[in-house]
Amino acid sequence: MPQDAFTLRLIAKELNAALAGGKINRVNQPDREELSLLIYTGKRTLKLVLSANASACGAYFCEEERENPATALPFCMLLRKYLQGADILGVETPGFERILLFRLLCHSEFQTAERVLVAEIMGKYSNLILTENCVILGALKTTSLDENTKRMIFSGVKYAFPLPQDKTDPFDLPALRACLANCTGDRADFLFTHVRGLAPTTAQTIADGYTGGDFAQYVHDFIASDEISPRLIERNGTAVDFAARGKVGIPFATLSEAQSEFYRRKRIEKRFDGLRRKLLSVLQTAQRKQEKQLQQNLEKQLSCEGAEENRVKGELLTANLYALARGQKTCEVEDWNTGKRVKIPLDPRLSPAENAQAYYKKYRKQRRTVEILRPREKELRDEITYLESLTALVGSAKEEDDLKSVEEEMLSVGLLEFPKEKKKAARPSIPFRTYECRGMRVYAGRNNLQNDALLRQSAPEDIWLHAQRYHSCHVVIKSSGKAVPDEVLSLAAGVCALYSDGGGEKIPVDYCPVKFVKKPPHSKAGFVIYSNFKTTLGDPKIIKN
Repeated sequence: MPQDAFTLRLIAKELNAALAGGKINRVNQPDREELSLLIYTGKRTLKLVLSANASACGAYFCEEERENPATALPFCMLLRKYLQGADILGVETPGFERILLFRLLCHSEFQTAERVLVAEIMGKYSNLILTENCVILGALKTTSLDENTKRMIFSGVKYAFPLPQDKTDPFDLPALRACLANCTGDRADFLFTHVRGLAPTTAQTIADGYTGGDFAQYVHDFIASDEISPRLIERNGTAVDFAARGKVGIPFATLSEAQSEFYRRKRIEKRFDGLRRKLLSVLQTAQRKQEKQLQQNLEKQLSCEGAEENRVKGELLTANLYALARGQKTCEVEDWNTGKRVKIPLDPRLSPAENAQAYYKKYRKQRRTVEILRPREKELRDEITYLESLTALVGSAKEEDDLKSVEEEMLSVGLLEFPKEKKKAARPSIPFRTYECRGMRVYAGRNNLQNDALLRQSAPEDIWLHAQRYHSCHVVIKSSGKAVPDEVLSLAAGVCALYSDGGGEKIPVDYCPVKFVKKPPHSKAGFVIYSNFKTTLGDPKIIKN
């Protein structure tokens, strides 16, 4: 992200034009490193976000509503005390630094004072500091006397700007000429290393635009110019950067809009990744638990494999009681089924009849154990298969609604617990994925509950599809009894392949009329059996995300 002095200078001009004369109506701190100010400009209300997060530092407008902590954080309380109802006098940058100064006229019952909210946009060193007469009233990130630092940041200390970089000021043309006279090799790398306030992307843009002539004058004019052509830069559909001046990417009218869109997408990606990690963690933990129980089940069944042998020994002892006496440790009798002599261990403390009963008792216990364990084994295997299907749905999710849909299912089956304060809140229903081709609608479920609902809502002659030998979403072509064109079938098969655990490869997809798809009683959500099917090849690349 080019949050360098070059970009911040242009951002400050736009913020000043938008906010000067406005009034701060509300101060919130939804996150430990993020502040939001609700500002009324006289025409409309704007929400300004000031972030000191290392990976998302910046000052930008945002329309998204975020949940605030039940108890306001200390810095938020401080700002509410000093800035509530403050007038914004202006926004500026001090020299060519990565700092924004919000000059504010603050009113209270007893005084009117001018204060400055300092936003230091410096990556991992970013900070938000409130000052009055150059004295710090409070800061988002403070230091202590015990820390070995050149800058003290806590209440009552005189505020000092960070020490400037040991680089050339681009607005000092003679010094810039002297610096660039030694420019050798890669120009972009030299600019980033020796000229103050430039990010690598900005240095590269400057170097790429140079066509000859006085290089120092060109660099000076480029940086000093207020010209903008904001761009949002994408790679494979993902926002990777924004630029104040560029030729590649999605154009925006203002730099603020490009920046806001960039951070909006980043927040969506962060929420998406966070929710995906959360769901996968829960599913993996649940699956390990079920697999452990299955292993224990199989081991117990294995220990009961000798049940029939114990029954036979009990029968042989019963048939030969006349030849046995108390105190024997073993006996050898003939097995009338095989004609062979069988050696049977005995408990010398028991009578022959009691030894026979002991073998019968062990046999009955093992048989009862197996009768209980085998149905439980099937339950465990079904549960593991179900968890694998949820894992596949999470893995193939392309947008936040996909994950929220799986989360909703996990809440309904008890894999996740409802937050206490939100347990009774009505959740908005998430629709099926919907596609249209050649006048036919194609629907796909986002979770197993939707897969079942989709099957219930489909007509007998509609076409149902599912990946063969893979977990996938259920897809239905609403054919209304008409013949389905190959193009529509290919699209539906591609949806199956895209939202499956097929790894993005072409995979076989089975399809048949809905009337041949049945859901067994008491089966897990999403589980069906089907017949009279055909198979086609599903290509996920046919679907445009």
